[in-house]
Amino acid sequence: MRHTNRTIFLFWLPLAATWAMMALEGPFLAAVIARLADPKFNLAAYGVAFAFAILVEAPVIMLMSAATALVEDSESYRRLRNFTGGLNLLATAMLLVVLAPGVYTRLMVGMIGLPTEVAELTHGALWILLPWPAAIGYRRFLQGLLIRSGRTRLVAMGTVIRLAAMAAVATALFVLTDLPGAWVGAAALSTAVCAEALAAHFMAAPTVRELKAMPQAAGNRLGYRDIVAFYYPLALTSFLALAVQPMLTFFMGRSPSPIESLAVFPVVNSLSFVFRSMGMSFQEAVIALIGKNHEHYPELARFGTILGLASTGGLALVAFTPLSSFWFETLSGLTPDLAAFAFVPTMVLVPLPALTVLLTLQRGVLMQGRRTRPVTLATATEVAVIASVFAVSAWGAGLVGVTAATVAFAMGRTASNVLLSRFTGPLLRAAGHAR
Repeated sequence: MRHTNRTIFLFWLPLAATWAMMALEGPFLAAVIARLADPKFNLAAYGVAFAFAILVEAPVIMLMSAATALVEDSESYRRLRNFTGGLNLLATAMLLVVLAPGVYTRLMVGMIGLPTEVAELTHGALWILLPWPAAIGYRRFLQGLLIRSGRTRLVAMGTVIRLAAMAAVATALFVLTDLPGAWVGAAALSTAVCAEALAAHFMAAPTVRELKAMPQAAGNRLGYRDIVAFYYPLALTSFLALAVQPMLTFFMGRSPSPIESLAVFPVVNSLSFVFRSMGMSFQEAVIALIGKNHEHYPELARFGTILGLASTGGLALVAFTPLSSFWFETLSGLTPDLAAFAFVPTMVLVPLPALTVLLTLQRGVLMQGRRTRPVTLATATEVAVIASVFAVSAWGAGLVGVTAATVAFAMGRTASNVLLSRFTGPLLRAAGHAR
């Protein structure tokens, strides 16, 4: 059965809606924090706390893709479920290590060089985010099962619940308390992911019952060693990719205009993420639809081309028109002085949504072919390029930290795309798709 743009769109749309709704969390919470006391310090602290929260989330972030690709029967479900539980414990332990007083002080004050006010706010925000990694891991595993069974609408419904919980908590704390803005943002995020995980538990129950009733498929002897061999490169990929934001946080703390850069970067990144999320949601659709022998690659590639052009065009419309002032000053609540630091970095990031679509298409091809090591190699290359370009542009050429960070980010992603094309080409040619 061939896929048309319409059938791919209908399968992908709930996943896109899920990522788009998650992308709105950042701008919404940044707007709330910007309207509370000491916005510069609290925006900076929230950005640092969120960067470290997603870093410790790295071991679990690819569980959705793993569940989509690997779970086929009762035995593979049981083994990946147990594997997920172990990863959740590991991720939570990593965050507890960061929070240990001696470790935290050396890391945030000694290494990153955060001002005392920002470091104290960040410490409280990270304690509030302690449930974050395990909740993320559990719900991504269950959402992978839902995607594999074609129930993508339930994934989107779970995100609606997450957003509603986030908005309700943020609004209540904004109105009823005098908590620091960074803590308000962390509490809203932590509550939201727990609510979504609980919703995923109930929504996935029928799918789980179906899987438990399936006998082990012939030839599908998925052992823990097989899971580790498949997942280890993906976990390392996630760690490297998610390390970018903490790395850039460290770099911006030692670059021109450090406080302004730390305050503005999460706002710029959140806007970019709104449009990049369209591509990020494409990965699971590719894995689920491409076919065992990549027979549906041409249809997915055509759809991806349309998606990449549309998402990059949307960001360009904001970046190069008066909409940028409206977004940063009116919606996000930045002062004109802070907003001035956001305009050029946003323009630099315009190609990123299209590059993200290409990246997820390439990764989907490799994951369906169960070749995950090239994904890690490409991500390591991306991180290395980001670090090198930042050093040259900020410390060498004297660019403002947030501008140097976005230049480095765009060039690193381009390098990753170029490298992955060398690995996807042979797989596609073997499947009869010349490229």
